[in-house]
Amino acid sequence: MKTSKPVLFCVAVVCLTLLGVALYLQIVERMQPCPLCIIQRYAFAAIALICLVFTVLPRGTTATGAGFGMLASLAGAGTAGWHLWVKAHPEVSCGIDPLETSLNTFGPANWLPLVFKADGFCTTPYAPILGLSIPQWSLVWFLLLALVLGWVAFKRRR
Repeated sequence: MKTSKPVLFCVAVVCLTLLGVALYLQIVERMQPCPLCIIQRYAFAAIALICLVFTVLPRGTTATGAGFGMLASLAGAGTAGWHLWVKAHPEVSCGIDPLETSLNTFGPANWLPLVFKADGFCTTPYAPILGLSIPQWSLVWFLLLALVLGWVAFKRRR
């Protein structure tokens, strides 16, 4: 169990780095985030926050924190999967009207609009990055994080 806290810290750093990449794509590359992108950002932020909090809590709570982080990762993976389905079926709306409106009135969208305000369309065709679209990359990262956090949550204690 000695390696669990550093793993949680590394997961938090990965999530914060991915949020930084998302901001780079938004600010520098002018890729506006859609509502589903913002929900994925919330998932990455939740994973990072959960992992950081449980890194400083007593050692016996690490598995619980990893379990909560894994659940947030799976929720993010579900959102990324839905995003991919919407991109494959452009006639389906990603929720620009009600979803965007509710997301943009949520507290963090007002406190940090640069990070959490949805301004784009889910079906906007951006060039792939190393062969994968942004939602595909998100899905890959969410699944990897879920595996790592699941390993921490469910490994045998000695």
